Amino acid sequence: LIKKLLALGKRENIHVSFMKNSKKSLDIHREIKIHKKKLSNCRLCKNMKGTPVICSNSSSDILLIGQAPGIKEKVINKPFAWTAGKNLFSWFYKIDVSEDNFRKNVYMASICRCYPGKNLKSSGDRVPSIEEINNCKQWLDFEINILKPKLIIPVGKLAIEKFISFQKLHEVVGKKFTKKVNGISLNIICLPHPSGISMWYKKNPGKALLEESLFKIHKTK
Repeated sequence: LIKKLLALGKRENIHVSFMKNSKKSLDIHREIKIHKKKLSNCRLCKNMKGTPVICSNSSSDILLIGQAPGIKEKVINKPFAWTAGKNLFSWFYKIDVSEDNFRKNVYMASICRCYPGKNLKSSGDRVPSIEEINNCKQWLDFEINILKPKLIIPVGKLAIEKFISFQKLHEVVGKKFTKKVNGISLNIICLPHPSGISMWYKKNPGKALLEESLFKIHKTK
């Protein structure tokens, strides 16, 4: 009889725990839904083009953070939807993660959520200004606070600088850092920007360091 009661008690505890986790998950989904609506209405940066690009996912233990959407992402309204995205997802395919699976299971954000426009002085897109980065900081901080991710994957120099001070990419790519962000203890694994014109990740040491980062991401899952 004691064993049966203990077993029943364990089942009840499991049920209570499951109910608590389900409620917590629903609360997060609700908060993220409200957050995305507020974000979609943001017009703080006058020099940005179009409206904020927002991912479809609503909850995840993994947060990928890019620099800012490109012109194609602005039209399609999906993060990493064009050339850089194709390169990025080809990297994850090497560790057996498809693009579809990644988008379903990873929350994708960026330092700035709107397209900055073309760089008029050189090729590529304009780098967001300090003012634009500070305007957008509230959105990313909220997502980190509500999601409490176990792993953050910053992609490219601007995103990495948000969390780690460094001079050269080889100082941070290929390594796993454990840090407290907004009081939350988490892992950080950095990736280079998957731009089609970048040569850094196409030859060593960048190529080998990229593979090491992907290996660490795979092992952290």
